Amino acid sequence: MSTFAQMIENITPEIYQSLKLAIEIGKWSDGRKLTAEQKELSLQALIAWEMKNLPEEQRTGYMGPQECASKSAPIANILFKSDSVH
Repeated sequence: MSTFAQMIENITPEIYQSLKLAIEIGKWSDGRKLTAEQKELSLQALIAWEMKNLPEEQRTGYMGPQECASKSAPIANILFKSDSVH
């Protein structure tokens, strides 16, 4: 029996696309439903293959360089108002 790493080495781009579609729709190409274990293992294989074969921005779950929208908005200083009397 091959190891997980050996299995990943044998995934072709076509197999990758098939796995990705099966995970997305929850079914194999013949219509059989993926079990919870099959989904988990398929997703692990998909992510492992992507790490070896795709640039980061094309991988599953990539969010890109983002900042929180509130970070760019100025925050009012309610503790020390500039118009307060000294």
